[in-house]
Amino acid sequence: MTQNGDDATLVRRPGIPDLRTAPDGDEPAPPQDPQADQPLQELPQDRNQALLEAAKQVGALLKRKGHLFALAGSVAAYAHGGEKNLQHDVDFAIRPEDAEAVAATLHEAGLTVYTPPEDWLIKATCFGQPVDIIFELAHRPVGADMLERAEELSVDSVRMPVLAPTDLLWSLTASFSEHHCDFGAALPIARALREKVDWEKVRRECGDEPMPAAFFFLLERLDVI
Repeated sequence: MTQNGDDATLVRRPGIPDLRTAPDGDEPAPPQDPQADQPLQELPQDRNQALLEAAKQVGALLKRKGHLFALAGSVAAYAHGGEKNLQHDVDFAIRPEDAEAVAATLHEAGLTVYTPPEDWLIKATCFGQPVDIIFELAHRPVGADMLERAEELSVDSVRMPVLAPTDLLWSLTASFSEHHCDFGAALPIARALREKVDWEKVRRECGDEPMPAAFFFLLERLDVI
């Protein structure tokens, strides 16, 4: 999930460590299932189901340790009733100040966790699937208020907090820029969740930015909103 366009200059905030909590050795070890009784290659070959399995595993780990978090991205849309047409990774939102503790939790469970060049997330790998642990959505730090608005939903039988539909659509729409403007990925989510979203609030939060305004125009012409 691309939360931030690459046209903005972001500065690493104090308190976010340069995390690279991978297993010992020169090369990261393959990701391991904390409850593994079977090898990774026996996981579902269907990519959507593999992403769901990764979301369930990471969500269960974060719940067990009592972290404040919410599922985000296309898997969150699916949990709210959207299509099972997931994108290329699993996304979780956390507060910036929790990044180190969350990374430690995942590392202790046997997952590879590392810091990418972007300074608004950390990355992990679970069941061979990429997992983004995001602490900045659309150039804004994730706050406790957003995470507290999350709804506890069943994600393929595992219950976990999921971003509220309005926050989810804001995070997708507000991230549009000249360099990141994938309306095709966001349109099915907007269509599926349209009756659950406070669209006026999303508009206010997006302000007068041109790319979000173009997306709203498209939604209006298609009678989505």
